[in-house]
Amino acid sequence: MQTRPLGPFHPTAIGLGCMNFCHAYQPPLPEAEAERLLLAALDAGVTHFDTAALYGFGVSETIVGKVLAPHRDRFMLASKCGMTVEQGDGTVKSGRVIDGRPAALRATAEGSLRRLRTDVIDLYYLHRWDKAVPIEDSVGELSRLVAEGKVRALGLSEVSAATLRRAHAVHPIAAVQTEYSLWTRNPEIAVLDACRDIGAAFVAFSPLARQFLTGTLRDPSQLSPKDIRRPMPRFDAANYPANLALLPAYEAVAAEAGCTPAQLALAWLLHRAPHIHMVPGTASMAHLRENLGADGVRLSAQQMARLDALINQKTVHGARYNAATQPEVDTEEFPAG
Repeated sequence: MQTRPLGPFHPTAIGLGCMNFCHAYQPPLPEAEAERLLLAALDAGVTHFDTAALYGFGVSETIVGKVLAPHRDRFMLASKCGMTVEQGDGTVKSGRVIDGRPAALRATAEGSLRRLRTDVIDLYYLHRWDKAVPIEDSVGELSRLVAEGKVRALGLSEVSAATLRRAHAVHPIAAVQTEYSLWTRNPEIAVLDACRDIGAAFVAFSPLARQFLTGTLRDPSQLSPKDIRRPMPRFDAANYPANLALLPAYEAVAAEAGCTPAQLALAWLLHRAPHIHMVPGTASMAHLRENLGADGVRLSAQQMARLDALINQKTVHGARYNAATQPEVDTEEFPAG
C-alpha cells in the first residue's frame, strides 16, 4: 500500500480508525473479534492506527494496547485527548467533556500511555479545542509532553485554519484530523491549504460519510437509538431521501471505475492531494479488506470532476451536526443558502 509523509513518519495513506469496534455506532464487538480485526489490519500492511481516550471511554485504547503492544515497532500510533475525564486509576469517566486545560490534558496523556502499554505516543491530537482555554495554553502543555519524550508529534482535530496557525506558532503541528469526504467539504474552505502551507498532513475521518457513501445505509430509522447518526440532520427523514437520490449516479461511477462505492469514496480522497491520509473505521473483516483495496483504484480527471459535481456542499441536504453539537467544532462553515 502507498505511504505518505506525516510529521516524522511515513505511514500508509489508508489507516485504521479504532472507534467503530467499541463506540458510537453498533454495539461493541467482542474483544476477540476486535483483536482479529486489529491483527488483520497489521498483517495487511496498515501502519497507521488511530484511537482516542474518548472511544469507549478508554476501551479502544485498552484493546489497542493489549493487542498491538507486542508489535509496537511496526506502526504509527495516534491517540487523542481533551474530551474525557481521567479518574486517576488509568480509567476514563463515562461522558463527553471538552476540557483543554493543561492539567486535564496531561492526566489524559498519562492514562493513555498506560492503556496503550507504550512509553510514547507517536501522534497525539487535541481532540477538540476547548474555546474556554487559549489554544496556545493547550498546545503548550502538549509540547511539554513532546519535550519529555512521552509524545513524538502533535495534531489537532476539527480546527479552523486560523486556530491551526496559532497552534503551529507554539509548536509544529504534524497533522490535522477533520471529517472529510465527498459529502463533507468543509476542509476545502481553508484547512487543506493551511496544512499544505505549514507542512502538516491532513487526516480525514469518516471518509465514507458515516456509511452513506458505501450505498448500504438505506433507512436510518433502523439505526440503534444510541447511534450517533440519529441526531445528525443529514440522516433525518426530512433530508435522507434527497441524499439517497445522489447515489445512483455515484454508483455508476464506481461501476465504471471497477470498484465498490466504498472504494470509490476512499480513492477520491487519495486523488485529491498528496498530503491527505484517512482512517476509515470498521467492525467488519470484509469491510477492512474492501477499504484497503481502494489503494489500487485509479480515477481519471473526468471521473474526479463528475464526482465533485455530483456530491458536494450544494447538493447534500442537511447540516453535518445539529445545533447542540455544532459549537463543539472550530471548523470553517460554508455560507448558508
